[in-house]
Amino acid sequence: MALKCGIVGLPNVGKSTLFNCLSNAKAQSANFPFCTIEPNVGTITVPDQRLNQLAELVNPERIMPTTIEIVDIAGLVKGASKGEGLGNQFLGNIRECDAIIHVLRCFDDGNVVHVDGSVDPVRDKEVIDMELQLKDLETLSKRIEKVRKQAQVGDKESKKHFDIFEKFRIHLEQGQSARSAPVDDKEREIVHDLFLLTDKPVMYVCNVDEGSVQSGNQHVEAVREAVAAEDAEVIVLGAAIEADIASLDTYEERQMFLEDLGLEEPGVSKLIQSAYKLLKLQTYFTAGEKEVRAWTIEEGYKAPQAAGVIHTDFEKGFIRAEVIGFDDYIECGSESAARDAGKLHIEGKEYLVKDGDVMHFRFNV
Repeated sequence: MALKCGIVGLPNVGKSTLFNCLSNAKAQSANFPFCTIEPNVGTITVPDQRLNQLAELVNPERIMPTTIEIVDIAGLVKGASKGEGLGNQFLGNIRECDAIIHVLRCFDDGNVVHVDGSVDPVRDKEVIDMELQLKDLETLSKRIEKVRKQAQVGDKESKKHFDIFEKFRIHLEQGQSARSAPVDDKEREIVHDLFLLTDKPVMYVCNVDEGSVQSGNQHVEAVREAVAAEDAEVIVLGAAIEADIASLDTYEERQMFLEDLGLEEPGVSKLIQSAYKLLKLQTYFTAGEKEVRAWTIEEGYKAPQAAGVIHTDFEKGFIRAEVIGFDDYIECGSESAARDAGKLHIEGKEYLVKDGDVMHFRFNV
């Protein structure tokens, strides 16, 4: 499934540097606003040590990790919702994404120009929030006008939709994002086809200097306080440091660099894993001599849906799934040993796939 996370933020906060670290793409960037016009799209692998553990046991011909698409969207500015700075084009790019990675500048450096003249990540966040909220209000207003007349003449379905749209409109006018609107899941589903920008899940990435990568700084604390009510994840990393790590040739060199900084793993690894969770995704595996592979599914998928990710015929003709829990597979050392130990179980159409399941599907078309 081609799921996308869009990287957003004001100009010169480190978005393109971070994108290059994530995707190894070489976007041309310069130290001024709007250096990125068309969004750069990179396909990145989701780091998962379990895949390597399975491969060590199976020794397959190839290893296939799961992936997410990352979109580097040009820097938004105040007035973007009205078309400022090519704003409409940029906002359209966000609409196509499933989740938002919001990069905030949390470092002081006189050599890197800030579009507003000073470093204030909370203000920057509010600028982006307002532009996205204004665009959502515009979208909602058009839909409200469309259903208003039908609601007034007594169409019950239109009246129901009108009332729900009004809830979102009032919430947005109060400077709040759609994702925090006081509605239930069924009501939220009604606005799903509007693709509201502020209804998308969001993660805040605080881009800091080298001295702040471990414990953060006053800018990071201000961000944490500002987003406390949003139930959003805040990640701290140094984009410039991540670029240095990515430029090193060997795994050993990268590990030595991380150790010198007192870090266990690159910040981008944590970011990718968090983005995966942000999208409410999980992984199951297939393991054979030709290939050990990770497959992406949404939380709550049943066995036939999971099979359909491999091929639609697998879902249409689903008969059963042979399942081994990841820990059981590792403990037993092989599929045959897990079968002999009674750890392989047969599941039908109602089986709810668990993260880490090692699966084999039986189907008939």
